[in-house]
Amino acid sequence: MVNLDTRYLGLKFKNPIIVSSSGLSDSVEKIQQIADAGAGGVVIKSLFEEQINHEAGNLISDYGYPEATDYIRNYSKSHSLDNYLKVIEDSKKRVHIPVIASINCITNQDWIGFSRQIEEAGADALELNVFLLPVDDEEPERLEQKYFDIIKKVSAETTLPIVIKISPYFTNLIYMINRFYALGVKGVVLFNRLYEPDINLKELKITTGSVLSTPNDLRQSLRWVSLTSDRTKDIDISASTGVHSSEAAVKLLLAGATTVQVCSVLYVHKVGYLREIIDGVVSWMESHNYQDVNQIRGLLNYRNIENPRAWERSQFMRYFSSHE
Repeated sequence: MVNLDTRYLGLKFKNPIIVSSSGLSDSVEKIQQIADAGAGGVVIKSLFEEQINHEAGNLISDYGYPEATDYIRNYSKSHSLDNYLKVIEDSKKRVHIPVIASINCITNQDWIGFSRQIEEAGADALELNVFLLPVDDEEPERLEQKYFDIIKKVSAETTLPIVIKISPYFTNLIYMINRFYALGVKGVVLFNRLYEPDINLKELKITTGSVLSTPNDLRQSLRWVSLTSDRTKDIDISASTGVHSSEAAVKLLLAGATTVQVCSVLYVHKVGYLREIIDGVVSWMESHNYQDVNQIRGLLNYRNIENPRAWERSQFMRYFSSHE
């Protein structure tokens, strides 16, 4: 019998397939469905720092009394957090898989204190979804330091294992991940799916691009999981974006992912499709005579293949040099 038991962030998962933060995991009922479908773990829909501050700002704008400002701001933030903590508490009573809280953050300000309450509510870990868009003329070192400051402050507030969900847009991704580990981060998620704007040519206005990933989005994660699983050995890597099949999950495990996060495909095929992904991983392992998921994890990462530069190649010269 194939063993899919996985250790991630120091926690035990019955398999490496995790449902990532989204509207699929924003309630106790949905989290129960995810657990029933066989997921190894779940990340609750993110608590957005921007959303909390926006809600507080809207309430404040309705009042003309400056002395009421702090009370209203704190009430709004507390109300948003209370709802989130309730989902954590009730989920932990209902399901027997790791439940990971998530905060989508852009500063190291007021929300930091929430991490202690999230721990007290029973969350098994805390995922920080961070992306700081460099739109100003700012030195890269100062931008990177903002990530480090967020991690330092959160680590001072909680003993929960911290995982940081990041984009690929760093000058040196491997350097950053090693710095995260040095600051106590237990895992990284490669990568967060960013809001992508588009232009409506008919109405001449900015609109939203595609929200869901496609199978082709797997390629970027695949490359970087392979490289980082070799160069950053002491930190767990969770692969995300573009996972639409069991084959994609197997590829990421072979590249070195500790766990694999799925989301978009479940919007298309519903949460029950998790079972097909998990069974597909088992079937592939059986057909290749592997009995334990640890036997395939990293089997084809940067270190273990005959020509590691295949993971480094960034140009198409080999394939298109004969085409004019």
